[in-house]
Amino acid sequence: MTSAIEARRATEADAELVTSIVSAAFATDPLWGHAFARPGGGTDHHARFWRVFVAGALRYPWVWVTTGGEAASVWIPPDGDEMSEEQEGEVIGLAHELLGRGAADYVELLERFDEAHPRDEPHYYLSLLATHPDHRGRGIGMALLRANLDVIDAEGMPAYLESSNPANNHRYAGVGFEAVGEFSYPGGSPVVTTMWRAAR
Repeated sequence: MTSAIEARRATEADAELVTSIVSAAFATDPLWGHAFARPGGGTDHHARFWRVFVAGALRYPWVWVTTGGEAASVWIPPDGDEMSEEQEGEVIGLAHELLGRGAADYVELLERFDEAHPRDEPHYYLSLLATHPDHRGRGIGMALLRANLDVIDAEGMPAYLESSNPANNHRYAGVGFEAVGEFSYPGGSPVVTTMWRAAR
């Protein structure tokens, strides 16, 4: 990593730590807060979904966490899969168990993520970048992202992400990502911006 931040590659022993960071960070996200909404409200069930995403990514050595547990980045390396077929089935099962009428829209949303994902060039995929709410506003998440990109640049590889919060688009642009497309949650909103960063 860089001298600006202390971080390490996460292992399976860090699964709960990374899940807790992601769950807290995305609890009120414009897209994910909406996608995980339940008639009775609450966010405790979010972790059950994110735990599967984190487990899928931890099959590769490309999940990073800051040493103080303030932020985490969840990457899928070139030619990797975000989840195994079994994990994909687990997530869909959770949707039907926990989201009621929203399950169909959630499953459709996942399909839209998959359809938008570029396939013509190997790249690193930033599945999730999360800063715990207790540590926001200090630039920790972006410092972690920049450090990750230094490693990716050393390999001469491009990177891809989806921004689920328009407020973050300019931050990603500031480290070299360019908007290349968009798609929406079923019904027209919220909107997700797809962003690409060319190899350096």
